[in-house]
Amino acid sequence: MTQPPSPPPYEPPPQQQEALPACWWHPNRQTGLRCVRCERPACPECLREASVGYQCVDCVHTAQQHHRTQAAAYRRAGYGARTVAGARAPARAVVTPVLIAFNAAVYLLTAALAGDPVQNQGSALFADGTLWPPGIALNDEWWRLVTSGFLHYGLVHLGMNMLALWFLGRDLELLLGRLRFGALYAASMLAGSAAVYTFGAPFTATAGASGAIYGLLGAILVAVLRLRLNPTAAIGIIVLNLVLSVSIPGISLLGHLGGLVAGVLVMVAMVYAPERHRARYQAGAVALLVVAMIGLVLYRDAQLFEQICPMFALCRA
Repeated sequence: MTQPPSPPPYEPPPQQQEALPACWWHPNRQTGLRCVRCERPACPECLREASVGYQCVDCVHTAQQHHRTQAAAYRRAGYGARTVAGARAPARAVVTPVLIAFNAAVYLLTAALAGDPVQNQGSALFADGTLWPPGIALNDEWWRLVTSGFLHYGLVHLGMNMLALWFLGRDLELLLGRLRFGALYAASMLAGSAAVYTFGAPFTATAGASGAIYGLLGAILVAVLRLRLNPTAAIGIIVLNLVLSVSIPGISLLGHLGGLVAGVLVMVAMVYAPERHRARYQAGAVALLVVAMIGLVLYRDAQLFEQICPMFALCRA
């Protein structure tokens, strides 16, 4: 069987070919297509598929450049940037100077009440806020576990702790973000108080932000290891401070060790938590540590009540 010959391909009449515009990038090619953005005529080779219709190569390139410039501007402004802890890096530290200002304000208030700008222990506010174990065990003055972290024995004690907080807190806050840094500071401060209350002498009053400061020291060490930096300097500073804690009388070694251990544990959870559900792991680790501290404090509370209560006529009654 024979088939009829196929019809020749359709060619528009010469007058219609001349009416088609030439491609903007290939003048020798006539085309009936246009870019939906700039409406310049373009051949199929010079068009790219877009969300709506087709755009020419120039418009696609311009849009890509715009997106890259906008993304760079957001990164410079701190938007969208994430640290190893999963936090958006703040432009500047805020929590650290607020903590310093609050500690200084508390000192000024106690010094004013004591009538001595250098020694503030004579004020009733200072006496009611220190970590005094009988007050907690007998009178349920639980606030002492927190308020003691914002009280200091004199101007020198305050100055040393606030100077350390300034140098350690700024970098850690930029690494962790404000919320995570606040959780680290609070957990370290509470751990220092819990260690003193649980393992310390029952009739010794303590105060100071040293537990929180040592927590920041431990966190710095973990951060250095996580970022694969040289840890020699961080280890040296921690060892030196522990030696000073042992050699200088009147310093609470238990408070320092409690804060140091808590700072290390919290920071490990912050920077080594898996990326998937990272915030949940971090919050869970901090909550677990707080529950453990509460358990130690409650156990010690019952123990101290049995030891101290017979010494007071009110308890014997």
